[in-house]
Amino acid sequence: MIKIMDKKSKILFITFGLLILGSVSFTYWKIMVKRDYVIENQVDCDPYEEKCFIWECDSESSEEGEKCTGNPDDDIWYYKIARRKAVNIPLCNPEKDENCDPFVCNSDEIDCSETLCDDETKVKQGAECNNPIKYSAENPMEEEISADGTECEDLSEAEAMANPDCKAASDSELLVCEEGDETCAKDNAGQTGNGQDSSVAENKEN
Repeated sequence: MIKIMDKKSKILFITFGLLILGSVSFTYWKIMVKRDYVIENQVDCDPYEEKCFIWECDSESSEEGEKCTGNPDDDIWYYKIARRKAVNIPLCNPEKDENCDPFVCNSDEIDCSETLCDDETKVKQGAECNNPIKYSAENPMEEEISADGTECEDLSEAEAMANPDCKAASDSELLVCEEGDETCAKDNAGQTGNGQDSSVAENKEN
């Protein structure tokens, strides 16, 4: 009778062992190999366009990452909640690669979403919501006038030539031509629009 019980115990032990081993193997395959799970993360949010969660520093905290620094860019953070399957997240570093955006969903991607702030979600996050209209009114975006020519692309040739910034940018892009290089001089003449031989002008300056 004792021998029969021992045999049954061994069978039971082996069965449980196989079930545990199978469960561990399946979990490893699903998570480590297939990466079949969803990652949730807090990512940057545009307070001008989106209703974001607001994180603020703790003036009474001394812990790094929570204490106030006196810099508004570090003391207030506007964020949203992003969810995406791990297998679809590219293995890149956003801090080193400006084109890396791990939580941008593709148009036909499932299990990928963004959660913005509203009356329900702000309770779960324990945060307040940003109002884009109010934020835009209180923080108007400065209209930058560039002299590198990037804002002149939408202008006609006549308008660009009449704009001092565009003309200054165009003049700054002139090639330095060697004496007798007619092709280079023609390229510069096309940019300035006055047909002046840049090589001659360069020689005069020298």
